[in-house]
Amino acid sequence: MATTAVGNETVDTDKAATARAFSGFERMVAWRYLRARRKEAFISVIAGFSFIGIMLGVATLIIVMAVMNGFRTELVSRILGINGHMIVQAVDQPLSDYAGLAERFAAVPGVTMALPLVEGQTLASGREGAGTGALVRGIRPDDLTKLSVVSSNIRSGDLVGFATGEGVLIGSRMAAQLGLSAGDTITLVSPEGDVTPLGVNPRVKSYPVSAIFEIGMSEYDASIIYMPLEESQIYFNVEGIVQSIELFISNPDAVDELRPLIEEAAGRQIFLTDWRQRNQTFFSALQVERNVMFMILTLIVLVAALNIISGLIMLVKDKASDIAILRTMGATSGAIMRIFFMTGAAIGTAGTLAGVVLGVIVCLNIESIRQFFSWVSGTMLFDPELYFLSQLPADMNASETISVIIMALSLSFMATIFPAWRASRLDPVQALRYE
Repeated sequence: MATTAVGNETVDTDKAATARAFSGFERMVAWRYLRARRKEAFISVIAGFSFIGIMLGVATLIIVMAVMNGFRTELVSRILGINGHMIVQAVDQPLSDYAGLAERFAAVPGVTMALPLVEGQTLASGREGAGTGALVRGIRPDDLTKLSVVSSNIRSGDLVGFATGEGVLIGSRMAAQLGLSAGDTITLVSPEGDVTPLGVNPRVKSYPVSAIFEIGMSEYDASIIYMPLEESQIYFNVEGIVQSIELFISNPDAVDELRPLIEEAAGRQIFLTDWRQRNQTFFSALQVERNVMFMILTLIVLVAALNIISGLIMLVKDKASDIAILRTMGATSGAIMRIFFMTGAAIGTAGTLAGVVLGVIVCLNIESIRQFFSWVSGTMLFDPELYFLSQLPADMNASETISVIIMALSLSFMATIFPAWRASRLDPVQALRYE
């Protein structure tokens, strides 16, 4: 067995001459070049920064994409949890036959619930004279019970007063703004009041607060009041009719397939809109923001990959004599290229895997981390008043995570090609002459 010294290491030259592609010999040499030595400390530092850069880049991408997915999932679930997926409105005549229409709509396969609604804007005031704008939604008591996003999130009080037609439900943030609790009285002022010879007088009426709900979306918790349907018809001067019927379906993405069935069940002219049309601008903006964030954060991984290039180029210069010795002992240019390719790819692979682990850990504990930093800084991070949600969501998508891994590995591998190619093209005679 013939051996020779390569740097400070002893290498079996017979293996160098007969090694297959990505053989144990090539992996051994690549691994030795990864280990830090005193005279190669600077190269090791660059490799370390490359590893940390890729790790942080991958972790940041996973965390940001998970949070943005969580935002969209939470917003969609909460917006569609309180609003129907499809809205039926009248065209030729008022919806006076709303009870029969709701039954026919509910019988359509795929429709889980049909809610006749009356809506109107009011000014709400509490005990201390504070006032705020509010959206009153008139709904049948049985339908409110089926609306689990509200009925399952009652924080105080109960639905007994609402069921008898005497009380209303308000959100937790509205209750805090007006200084109200369950059992107190809320005063509502509507501009759509009684018509007199002197004009239209605003309608002012007080209602007991039967219960206080908390959906978790601050905009709704601060602005919505639920009122029994018959009482809302009287309050808004629309006795016997409703303004719309909201339909909830089992698959929100199947609205196009259900549209002809619902129009057929109506048996009359209706104006039908769905949740995509009503929230198109909002969700389009979320999608654009998500795509832009992905492209921007990808630059972090790209910069770390460029560090791999610089580190490998310096390593090639430092190992020029070793490369020359390996070539004279029979190692092919392909073997040299694969050795340095594996050296750089190991940094990218290790950094990517570490980034995935870090990203998953942060995503699983995102709310605890937010609370910790809020406690440390003494400020409210992720204010619900601004972001509409009471806690920071994170929803990891398997396909997106795999895409991030593939992207990071691809950039890392491509970054190693040029330095590895330069190493393979090194002339052993020239390298040894100037050693």
